[in-house]
Amino acid sequence: MYDEFVRKKDVKREAMQMCTGPPSGRVISQSGAGMNKFDYSDPRQSLISEAIAKMIIRDLQPAQIVENEGFRELLQLLEPRYIPVPCHYIQQQLLPAYVTQVQLAAKQALKGAESCSVTLDLWSSVGHNTSVGFLGVTCHFINTDWHIRSALLACLPLPDHSNTQQVLSEFDEISESHGISGKVFRVVADLSPCENRSAFRLPGFNLVRNGEEDEEDGSDEESSAGEAKDAISSKENNKSLDQCLGRSRIDCFARLLAQCVKEGVCGSPQISIPLNKGAHLYNYIIATVAPEKLVQVFGSSTSTNWQRPSSTYKWNAQLKILRQMVESMDFLEDIVDRHDLVLSNLEKAELRELVEVLEPFEEASDMVQGDKHVSISLALPCVLGLRKHLAEVVTHQCSGIVMALSQALDRRLAGILEDPLYVTATTLDPQFKLSWSSDSDWHKQVLLEEVGKHTRPLSPLEHHSEAQPSPSKRCKLFSFIKQRPTTQAKTVEQELSTYLHEEPTDEDPLQYWKRKSIDFPLLSQVAKKVFTVPATTTSVDQIFNMVSKTLRPEQCRLLPKNLDTLIYLKANYRILWS
Repeated sequence: MYDEFVRKKDVKREAMQMCTGPPSGRVISQSGAGMNKFDYSDPRQSLISEAIAKMIIRDLQPAQIVENEGFRELLQLLEPRYIPVPCHYIQQQLLPAYVTQVQLAAKQALKGAESCSVTLDLWSSVGHNTSVGFLGVTCHFINTDWHIRSALLACLPLPDHSNTQQVLSEFDEISESHGISGKVFRVVADLSPCENRSAFRLPGFNLVRNGEEDEEDGSDEESSAGEAKDAISSKENNKSLDQCLGRSRIDCFARLLAQCVKEGVCGSPQISIPLNKGAHLYNYIIATVAPEKLVQVFGSSTSTNWQRPSSTYKWNAQLKILRQMVESMDFLEDIVDRHDLVLSNLEKAELRELVEVLEPFEEASDMVQGDKHVSISLALPCVLGLRKHLAEVVTHQCSGIVMALSQALDRRLAGILEDPLYVTATTLDPQFKLSWSSDSDWHKQVLLEEVGKHTRPLSPLEHHSEAQPSPSKRCKLFSFIKQRPTTQAKTVEQELSTYLHEEPTDEDPLQYWKRKSIDFPLLSQVAKKVFTVPATTTSVDQIFNMVSKTLRPEQCRLLPKNLDTLIYLKANYRILWS
């Protein structure tokens, strides 16, 4: 069918050339039976140009791709009537127009936000005679309809990521230009660059990406020295942030959780041996076995999703693959023809225990991901659940990992259990309330103090407007009906007592407080602030990870000239094309 399609295309092309003469260069004749070019105002011309822009944005491609001969031949084959747009049109007109559209939409949405939280993300990479860095500023807010929204306000070039004052200066300027100065409730910031902290993978479990073995950047000694240097720089930067932002700055929970897993797994170096062997087995079967035979192991969702490069970047994605392999190890060993890849019983037991130990950490990491639901209220229960899991899990091969995980959890996340922000967020989540607390009186007092800081008493005018009767109730015709007595304003203590007296519910927290905002006006004010704080990483942080793993300027792979614009539009893709 394809050969017949190409043959017909060739016949049409030859007929067109006979009518118009030989083509010169890449100029296509504008005439011929049924082959007139689109007018620039034609909707089909605009739709194809927009589709090309979408591809450039989503895949972070350089705009110069539209000038490539192969790309233009593909366009000519798919739609001969389309007039290819030049590179400068994409760079100087189309992309800037999209940026303006996003900025206007973001500013308009933020006008109605009473408060918001902000995440600061850094990415940097140093290559051969090159230094690239970007600062991403993401705003999280709850709109008037009680839906949580996130928008990347800016992605700015920032070669010197260690300059904290420059980061804060840029942040202040962005806040001012978007009208959120004075509205920011919390700033989630960790000034260790994304290149060195986000993409932790299981040690030794190096999976194939795009048909190539995973490459490490330099020797182990260089990597360790680099990490140590970055850790010192990051510690100094975060200390400077604490001095400038005070209590409004917090760390990202998902990032701290990944650090705990990294420290725990690396606390038992011998686990890298079975992991390395398991990775070799995985790489071999992916390269030699037909995908349809592996459906029963890795599932059939989105065809071969488990083969995609993005599926092997982070530890929790790798753990999913490892668990699927462990559960189907007998089948996998039956279909391979190499005995050197078969794992011993001890190695299988080690991997099985590792999966069992890390599974709740994977569950916690997956639970807080996403920017469309409340995630900050899940952090404290996750820490309590992980503590309980590590105290009860029974291991024979991975006891060192369990001990290292417990120590890392206490060192990095124990403070959450007493942090007023997390206590407030968890208690105001209707599925938890104070059911998690071992000292409910003390936590109730913490909550009352926190609510007192972030609420303003409602004025009599506001109470009057809320209790204003409908016109039908004010008319004389219904005066014989006994009027309902007006309710007096409740204190914070009364609101909290009534709220906690109700049974917990699995209702979405935002929809719950939307429904209860009249009954609990003071508590709902605090909920609308606290729930803006994300416990998860942002979309721009994930894009930074992708950039660091695919473009990699240190390997002389050229970055698009307008990469900051492409990252900005990719992170805000839903605003443009929801």
